[in-house]
Amino acid sequence: MDVAAQPGQNRTTSTTGKAPKANALRTHRAGGRLALGAIALSGAVGLAACSSSPAASPSSKPASATSKVPLVLYAAEGYDSAMAAAFTKATGIPVQLDDDSTGPLFTKIEAEKNNPKWDLFWVDGDQAFASLDTQNYLLKGFTPNVAYNSLGKSLVPKDKSYIPTGVTMAAALVYNSTTLPNPPTSWNDLLSPQYKGAVGMNDPSVSGPTYPYVAGQFQQLGGTTQGEAFFTALKANGLLVFQTNTNTLQALETGQIKVATIQSSAGIGAGFKNPNIKVAFLNPETVLPSVLGIDAHASATVQAEAKEFVNYVLSPAGQKVMQSGDPTGDSLFWPLVNGVNPLSPLPALSTVPTQTLNPYTWGPREASINTWFTDNIVQ
Repeated sequence: MDVAAQPGQNRTTSTTGKAPKANALRTHRAGGRLALGAIALSGAVGLAACSSSPAASPSSKPASATSKVPLVLYAAEGYDSAMAAAFTKATGIPVQLDDDSTGPLFTKIEAEKNNPKWDLFWVDGDQAFASLDTQNYLLKGFTPNVAYNSLGKSLVPKDKSYIPTGVTMAAALVYNSTTLPNPPTSWNDLLSPQYKGAVGMNDPSVSGPTYPYVAGQFQQLGGTTQGEAFFTALKANGLLVFQTNTNTLQALETGQIKVATIQSSAGIGAGFKNPNIKVAFLNPETVLPSVLGIDAHASATVQAEAKEFVNYVLSPAGQKVMQSGDPTGDSLFWPLVNGVNPLSPLPALSTVPTQTLNPYTWGPREASINTWFTDNIVQ
């Protein structure tokens, strides 16, 4: 998901309800984080106790505060705050959450290369993680305690450097059925005169879920030349580019555009608020995994806690948080864990025509494609 923050405007929260002190928090890099964890924990546990977040299973017992250090989570998921609170309640491990759009978070991680301020990274799109993996940012070889379904297994990288947690589609076709009773039935339809000045999408340099949509069009059309030609033709037909889902959906609801191509969860969620908003899945839809990665340069203590977080996310309790933490947004995903069913508004995944992208092919190309898009489509 993409929040409404603009690039560089990070909205940071924590389980303690106080703004973080980034420099102090990162003292664990030099071995001084244990004391801070003990200080921060009392407030975190107190708030979690009165939280409405899903409770942990009866067997979960928070460990001693003196053994815990804060985890710093960079995330762009609608349920990330609920998950942080539930995990702290279940384990006693404080979580410092930096919630922002994917693009700005990815930029921060790269800017912090020599002094990382994050422990866990959780956003939509495995292309970004493949890029980080090739630069040795991510902990490799970790296998979470989870029984993945077949799709989940297919999304795990060979070196186990990141962890898929669910999937949505990039991008669904979202439209207002009162003004457009007969929506497009193919991607090429968007180039017709009927949709001149009527199509909107997000900016892939800001909206993480949008780059896989762009890359997916490049792939299904046959390559870079064909993909660039498609978006150039869309621009010539009056394509409007907005920063995030919020902006694009507002343009749809106000009638500024007739059709939006955005992440499926955002489109389905918009239909909860306005039943005239409908979603169509064109052929092909690009599978968009939500993905967790652990900082390869964090201390052994922090990495152990980060693994606990991953296992909690994929546990029955964690899956309930994912499916309840953002009921009109990112909770509308298809699960990758055996025994977990998608929420009822979602169609059976077998009915959606899909394609998958090789993240190690398209991840390294993200910067150059986004630059081309900014220079030629956004401008």
